[in-house]
Amino acid sequence: MDRPDSPVVADAQAEQGPAPRAGIVDLGSNSVRLVIYEGRGRNPLAIFNEKAVLGLGRGLQTTGRLNEEAVPQALMVLERYHAVARAMNAAPLEVLATAAVRDASNGPAFAAALAERMPGVPIRILDGDEEAAFSADGVLLGFPQADGILGDLGGGSLELVELTQGRAGASASLQIGAIRLADRANNDIGRARGIAEAELGKLPWLAHGKDRDLYLVGGAWRALAKIHIAQTAYPLSIVHHYVLRREEARDLCGVVMAATRRTLERLPGAPSKRLQDLPFAAAVLRRLLRATGARRVVFSANGLREGWYARLLTPEVRREDPLLAAGREMAGRYGRDNELPDALSAWTAPLFPTEQPSALALRQAACWLSDIGSHDHPDYRAEQSFLRVLRQPGIGLDHHERAFLALAVALRYEPELDAPWLAAARVLLDAPALRRAEVLGAALRLAYTLSGGTPELLRSTALVMQQDRLVLRLVEGGGTFAGDSVQRRVEALAATLGLLAVVEIEAG
Repeated sequence: MDRPDSPVVADAQAEQGPAPRAGIVDLGSNSVRLVIYEGRGRNPLAIFNEKAVLGLGRGLQTTGRLNEEAVPQALMVLERYHAVARAMNAAPLEVLATAAVRDASNGPAFAAALAERMPGVPIRILDGDEEAAFSADGVLLGFPQADGILGDLGGGSLELVELTQGRAGASASLQIGAIRLADRANNDIGRARGIAEAELGKLPWLAHGKDRDLYLVGGAWRALAKIHIAQTAYPLSIVHHYVLRREEARDLCGVVMAATRRTLERLPGAPSKRLQDLPFAAAVLRRLLRATGARRVVFSANGLREGWYARLLTPEVRREDPLLAAGREMAGRYGRDNELPDALSAWTAPLFPTEQPSALALRQAACWLSDIGSHDHPDYRAEQSFLRVLRQPGIGLDHHERAFLALAVALRYEPELDAPWLAAARVLLDAPALRRAEVLGAALRLAYTLSGGTPELLRSTALVMQQDRLVLRLVEGGGTFAGDSVQRRVEALAATLGLLAVVEIEAG
């Protein structure tokens, strides 16, 4: 295998050229953000992400105009974003403006001034339906089979979409974003609850969310998730795919709605720039839980920006399983041989004769990820691989899947089993999942010992389960042999399965 810095690999990379980049400016009522994505993979890879909280839509409800104090700042920030995107060769680059700009009387003048500072850059002022459609595309990129109600809360509006097994249905846009709701209620949380309830009552189809999921998008709602993560000492500080049961979400909203500003300031995880909006975001969520009857809330870091990115992808890429795509993408960056994962998947299959499709996909992903520590320092391969998998940017992995994959891959490197960094996975996994990860990790460890990470040598071996025995079959003269390390590791694998280890050598 050529080293990454070898002339052969370098020439191949030069022929391929740099990965394409694309930039999106999300111009919202509260914040403006530039994200630059690299590549066109199934999982968006953001290589630049900068946000400025400007409150462009603050006061819009009473004045009908964009916040005059924020307009010059916004133009200056967006001029910088244009320069950054050009310097990073992001093409396409586009600005998507939402509720504040579309509803303000001076919105068209602001857009014209912006166009002068960003020549050649499309500036789209989205209507409510378009904003909802982008948000739905973004959520479905990370939750391909999402089923329930999507709520995207911005500063000026709340977009709602019904999702049915991965398909978007009815949608609406309501003027109860966190900033606008506070203005409409004159900063009275009691009045805000009544306004939110009246607005949501206009959409009877929200009741279709009963006993389904409520997918939450938007910075204010992500802030609520961060508070809960910090309060509960949850072992993974990733909001995407974070889940709360209905009653947990109601209780959290109640605490935030009743809290004084000083109390909010003291809450661990509470972002200082969103403190004044949090009670109103909580009020909308509390009323949305009532209107939908959702059984739980699922937080999504994907939304409008990822929905825009999704439309750059080919239909074939969009149809890929995001879990397996994430594994392949990481293997391409860190692994040694992209032919090995399929061989590993076939080799480990006899150990899991009754696995369901979701478990099969996890095992296949683990096989793709199993060699990502090959270029790390030997003393840190297990820990580095564990953390890399647990915290990867893949958007299709829930927290349990992250923990399973991280543990299985770490165990392939034979770490100390009481290593403190393994604790996060053990907290997130139940007993059956832990055992399955342990079996797969032990199997991968044996596979690499036998094959040296090459599919050719691995194919000259096989695992067979026979009643109370685990049989490792080797071919004489095939390049593998049952030395001490192989014998030790096949016995360790058999022990995790509660079986007796046997090695059989067949004539070549």
